[in-house]
Amino acid sequence: MEQPPSLWKRCAAELIGTALLVLIGPGTAAFLGILTAKSNQAATLADIGVVSLAFGLVVAAMIYTFGKVSGCHINPAVTVALASVGRFSWQDVPAYIVAQCVGGVLGSLGIVAVLGSDGAVIGNLGATVLSADTSYIRGIVIEAIEAYVLMLVIMGVAVDQRAPEGFAGLIIGLTVAGIIMMTAAPTGSSFNPARTFGPYLIDSLMGGKVYWSQFPIYLIGPIAGAILAALSYDKIAFTRSNGHSLPQ
Repeated sequence: MEQPPSLWKRCAAELIGTALLVLIGPGTAAFLGILTAKSNQAATLADIGVVSLAFGLVVAAMIYTFGKVSGCHINPAVTVALASVGRFSWQDVPAYIVAQCVGGVLGSLGIVAVLGSDGAVIGNLGATVLSADTSYIRGIVIEAIEAYVLMLVIMGVAVDQRAPEGFAGLIIGLTVAGIIMMTAAPTGSSFNPARTFGPYLIDSLMGGKVYWSQFPIYLIGPIAGAILAALSYDKIAFTRSNGHSLPQ
C-alpha cells in the first residue's frame, strides 16, 4: 500500500502552490496597475475579468497539480476550516500556514523579478486594500462572505466523497474567478491571508504603499467565513455516526 506524502513534501507542495498563485494572480493585478497608471485610465470591468480569470486558472492548475499531494489548500483559511471540522490534523496546521505564507512571499518576489520595481512601486504587487468608501467592519464582512462561498464549494466538490470525480479543480477555480469579479472593488478580494501577506511584506521592503493596519481584515474575515462554511456544510450534508461522516 502506497504511503501518504510526508509532511515536508506536503508543505513543499503548499509553498510552491501558494507561490504560483501569488505570482499569477496578484502579478496580473500588479501588471494591470502599471498599465492603468501609465495610460492614466481607470480599470474597467473587463480588466477585472482578466484578473479574475488569471486567479481562477492558476487555482485550478494548482489543484490538479498538487491536490493529490497536499490537498492544495494554498490558503490558511482553508487549512484552519478543514481542521475545525476534523478533515485535517490540527498538528499539521502550523506547518501548512508557514509554508503558505513563505510561498506568498516567494510569489511576490517573483512578481518583482517579472515586472521589476514598477511591480511594487506602481502596481503594489497586487496588494489588497479597502476602497475609500469601505469601512473596516464592512471589509471583514465582505472577506468573510468571499471565504464562505469558496469554502462551501470546496466542501461540496472536493471534501465530500460523494462529489463527481475530476471536477473539483475546475469548479473551485471558476468559483474563485466569480468571487473576484463581484467583490474586487471594495476589498481587493483576497479571502486568503497568505495571498495578502506576501505582497504586503515585499511591498514594504521595496517602497510600495502598504496598509498594514488593514491586514487583520484579511486575516479575521477569511478565517471566520471559511470556518462557518465548513461547519454549516457539515451540518447540512452529514450526520455523525461512530466518529465518521456519513451521508444522511
